[in-house]
Amino acid sequence: MDNKQAALELGIKPVGQLLMQYALPAIVAMTASSLYNIIDRAMIGQVVGPEAIAGLGITFPLMNLGAAFGAAVGVGASTCISVKLGQRDYKTAENLLGNTVTLNLIVGFLFMAICLLFLNPILRFFGASDATLPYAREFMVVILLGNMVTHMYFGMNAVLRAAGKPRHAMYATLFTVGMNIVLVVAFVWWLRWGIRGAALATITSQSMALCWQMKQFSNQKELLHLKRGIYKLKATLVRNIIAIGISPFLMNATACVVVIFMNNQFVRYGGDMAVGAYSIANSIAMVFFMFVMGMIQGMQPIVGYNYGAEHYDRMFRCLWITIAVATGILLVGWTLSMAFPNEIARIFTTDASLIALAGRGIRLNMLVFFVVGSQAVITNFFQCIGKVKISIFLSLSRQLILLIPMAYVLPFFIGLDGVWYSMALSDFGSFAMTIPVLIWYMKKLKRK
Repeated sequence: MDNKQAALELGIKPVGQLLMQYALPAIVAMTASSLYNIIDRAMIGQVVGPEAIAGLGITFPLMNLGAAFGAAVGVGASTCISVKLGQRDYKTAENLLGNTVTLNLIVGFLFMAICLLFLNPILRFFGASDATLPYAREFMVVILLGNMVTHMYFGMNAVLRAAGKPRHAMYATLFTVGMNIVLVVAFVWWLRWGIRGAALATITSQSMALCWQMKQFSNQKELLHLKRGIYKLKATLVRNIIAIGISPFLMNATACVVVIFMNNQFVRYGGDMAVGAYSIANSIAMVFFMFVMGMIQGMQPIVGYNYGAEHYDRMFRCLWITIAVATGILLVGWTLSMAFPNEIARIFTTDASLIALAGRGIRLNMLVFFVVGSQAVITNFFQCIGKVKISIFLSLSRQLILLIPMAYVLPFFIGLDGVWYSMALSDFGSFAMTIPVLIWYMKKLKRK
């Protein structure tokens, strides 16, 4: 089935069936990716040591910042493409594809160059100590050198989903994850290349998957394919991409700021091992949240297409189903985390003190985890329909407006636990702010 037929189905096929068709490949891919992250961190923790886990935690802000720039292009472009396909403006959709390639190359190179130039001061600012800096630097040098590949790989996967090729996006991710695991075992366990080996495995597997993606987009029989004349940046298209992409950019950039602040708070009140515990707790939360991200990725082209085609009933039906499934998934994650926190922590380390810190951290971090799904789905819903200001506000409400002030104030009264509790409180507060905003928008659209 070509791109055109796949795109037309977004407006006529039953919404529940469509959502499963698009979400299941994304869920499989995201789940495999999160399991790889678990294996990667477990391998580093078991083979290299607890300091390496803490050093890896220090790199999260920089990884998030790179993802922010990648999302500004990839998510922005894929959303624009979904809307243009809904409007049946295929020529503009094709030009958006070419501009996505060019923007990814430019942004990826600039991010790499600037970060490599100032890497040590950046990592120190992010909370690296004398013990964790060597591990963080060794990992990030390799990741940054392959940054253009990473940006292009994620950007092309987003466009594949928007173009009606969710299974192809899944195949690319599954291949990357599978190859990653094989290479991590070879580089870290067998060759003993340490944390650098894990980074090399990531970039190598993404490079191989990117070659396959570009081959798919080179097929001239497809509606959207790479050809001459579409790579020159056009001001209107770039503005549209950035206008949509600014929301996921700010989400990821804010996450970077938050992790920097949280790392420093954990170092201040609990030392390097508390940073390691935070890294483990975050990894567990992300395993379950990746299921939700898969649902969101499946929702995006359906919502974007039907918004462009003015099929609002189908658009909202897709939203409700996604919220229900996302909440159910996170309830499973909440139950397991409350019941087996120490057992989960042992996957990453044999260090008794780190297990104790991480076990308690997992429970406190996941206290109200089941409300996060609906908040994330609604925030991304507004992004899908181009309501960027609303999406930005809802995203910032959790991370900047609520989390940072709480994480600063609460430790004065209850120490390290205050940093952990701030995450659960901000999750619930942002959920309470999101529901009224959605109700307001629905009433506004109904009146219109």
